[in-house]
Amino acid sequence: MAFRPLHDRVVVRRLDGEEKTKGGIIIPDTAKEKPQEGEIVAVGPGARDEAGKLVALDVKKGDRVLFGKWSGTEVKIDGQDLLIMKESDIMGVVG
Repeated sequence: MAFRPLHDRVVVRRLDGEEKTKGGIIIPDTAKEKPQEGEIVAVGPGARDEAGKLVALDVKKGDRVLFGKWSGTEVKIDGQDLLIMKESDIMGVVG
């Protein structure tokens, strides 16, 4: 990927949601909610504090994360649907 996020931004690829309910009912694409779990594809270098010192991010490439339902900006890079968001929009790392 030829995209590098700036500052405290991260690029996230949504992980596919469930295709079936626990009862075995298949969910059509139009009724699915967008998943709130994803994998970090790229991270920026970090934010700067008041003194100008670079503060590294807590997440790294490959981490599985949970984020808010309306977090991030949807973009298409190299044919992939991705999200760009600030690290503060991430609720936590899974696993």
